[in-house]
Amino acid sequence: MLNIVLGLLFSGVGLVALKYGKKEGKAKPMMLGGALLVYPYFTPDALLTGLIGAGLTTLLFVWKD
Repeated sequence: MLNIVLGLLFSGVGLVALKYGKKEGKAKPMMLGGALLVYPYFTPDALLTGLIGAGLTTLLFVWKD
């Protein structure tokens, strides 16, 4: 159950990042947003989902153009 909630949370962040990147014409938020949307399908447990999601979200805010 927690895996599903985390997947939805990070997918929501990914959707916002993807739309922002598309609107601003920036590739990095689009790539990270796409990764945040897709990776929950391939993670088997909540811990891994949380760690990867936190890492990608942090990278989204730290890795500037």
